[in-house]
Amino acid sequence: MDLKIQYNCLNINWDDVCEILKKAGMSYFEGKVHEKAFKNSHTTIFVFDNNKLIGFGRAISDGVYQAAIYDVAVLPEYQGKNIGRTIVNGILNRIPQCNFILYASPGKEAFYEKLSFRKMKTGMALFCNAEKMQTKGFIE
Repeated sequence: MDLKIQYNCLNINWDDVCEILKKAGMSYFEGKVHEKAFKNSHTTIFVFDNNKLIGFGRAISDGVYQAAIYDVAVLPEYQGKNIGRTIVNGILNRIPQCNFILYASPGKEAFYEKLSFRKMKTGMALFCNAEKMQTKGFIE
């Protein structure tokens, strides 16, 4: 594996982003939607094996004391090889003074716990499609 890390949105094939999210079992939209989300984020990270996009993540933040991590995804065949850890640590290191929140896909909580994230007792959410998110296990 010849990993390359990129902290900007230059030359990203947004259809690849959709495919990786789909293969990772996460929610996805058309490429232009992801492009807008990533370009409007405070911090982005993309990981390539040679020239193949294999994972990514992003954070929205005030850049001062609060941040939220979203869209951390790694192609299934690259999972378990510390790529996800590289992505999350890359985000954390770019805005180290911040508190971070995220919501993990059901079943992925243990991955984040290994990176020192802890479950919140007071987390709340207001989703556009609450019924769908309840069915998927994100809310009570």
